[in-house]
Amino acid sequence: MTDKPMPMIEKRRIEAEIIGEIYDVLKERHGKEEAQEIIRISVANSAITQGREFRAKYDHEPTLADLAANHHLWDMDNALERTYLQETDTALDYDITRCEYARMYRDMGLGEIGHLLSCNRDGSFCIGFSDNIELTRTQTIMEGADHCDFRYRLKS
Repeated sequence: MTDKPMPMIEKRRIEAEIIGEIYDVLKERHGKEEAQEIIRISVANSAITQGREFRAKYDHEPTLADLAANHHLWDMDNALERTYLQETDTALDYDITRCEYARMYRDMGLGEIGHLLSCNRDGSFCIGFSDNIELTRTQTIMEGADHCDFRYRLKS
């Protein structure tokens, strides 16, 4: 037995295998739009819960530095290429220039909902992690951009 955490990309792959099957049934019974909305809401709720689990590890209100200290879990197995642009007490800005999550979802035949399975989680994670952190992102590789622009701010 090891204490090494499971790479997040592996966790997402396992989840996607199950969610993909659920998505197919939902599409068949309720149509594509409703199926995607159900997946979006469910995954966002899961991300809020995960954010709360990460929050529980701290004896203080988590900071942007605490958020950044956890990035290695998402980066494991060379899953992301991340370029930091700004790291201060009130701002954390970086771009993702390579995303293996996007490739994995496409390879699994889940490209049309990859953004719901992964990108959708990021802002929701913040809700559970800290009341003081918010994310702005205008584009993602998953949805066709050449990079993802993550801009976290500490609320005043």
